[in-house]
Amino acid sequence: MIQSRHVGRAKVTRVVEYSAPTHDPAFLFPDLTQTELDSFSDLLAPNHYVPEMNRLIITIQIWVVQIDDKVILIDTGVGNDKPRTAPRMRNLNNRVGEWLEAAGASFENVTHVIQTHMHSDHTGWNTMLKDGNWVPAFPNARYLMPKTDFDYWNQAIEEKPDMAMDNSWGDSVTPVVEAGVVDFIEDDAGKILDCLTVEPVPGHTPGMLSYRLESDGEEALFCADVFHSPVQILKPELNTAYCVLPEVARDTRKRVLEEACERRILLMPMHFGVPCCGYIQKTENGYRFEGAEWP
Repeated sequence: MIQSRHVGRAKVTRVVEYSAPTHDPAFLFPDLTQTELDSFSDLLAPNHYVPEMNRLIITIQIWVVQIDDKVILIDTGVGNDKPRTAPRMRNLNNRVGEWLEAAGASFENVTHVIQTHMHSDHTGWNTMLKDGNWVPAFPNARYLMPKTDFDYWNQAIEEKPDMAMDNSWGDSVTPVVEAGVVDFIEDDAGKILDCLTVEPVPGHTPGMLSYRLESDGEEALFCADVFHSPVQILKPELNTAYCVLPEVARDTRKRVLEEACERRILLMPMHFGVPCCGYIQKTENGYRFEGAEWP
């Protein structure tokens, strides 16, 4: 599935790898009680939560930004043929390549692949399997990776396995590093590619970055996994089971919510159900998510 909209003169397209009621709320959000979730049900169903199944709808998608002569991917999903532990991610055989080409982002014409952080569901299409080897999927692209996050995981996975990495380092990260196509982004990099501003959003991972797109007076924020689900907008103190720095993640979430509401920024998270992007509305008791319909 692909859908496109414009942010100023930039064309932004979402390419969906999959979207389904896959996650047990008690697993993804260990501190969320069923009573609290039930109280949010009317605000979450049917696009983000299926009460009858008691499952959260989680999307894996790739954002495509086309502006001037650049074709930029922001995160690359799970990827095909990856030997993951989670059944929903194991050995996928999806048609993402065709969807990307339909969006104007074929393997050959992508100019930049940008990572928000290094979890396995954000790096998978960095590579593809060719003659038994993992090779860069986008042969003409530079891959931009957050240095702080890369350095953290490069050491952490040597010390012990991590369920959010799920053996992805060897098949989705190392091959592009060894191919010499990676540039590392510092936390204070500022504006990159003449169109995106780097903004650190640590907590979920130590070096996670968001990217602010500003064009012709319009503004969008590719906010990575600051929010996995709109339930974290209703209850901002709620962390996922994957958050490495819990208190930092809460502070980051609060800051992003305040700014997004004040400036009415279009948020582009990675994992929301349809319409997958939207705005933050202030309420009497906090905040809520207002989905932005696609043209």
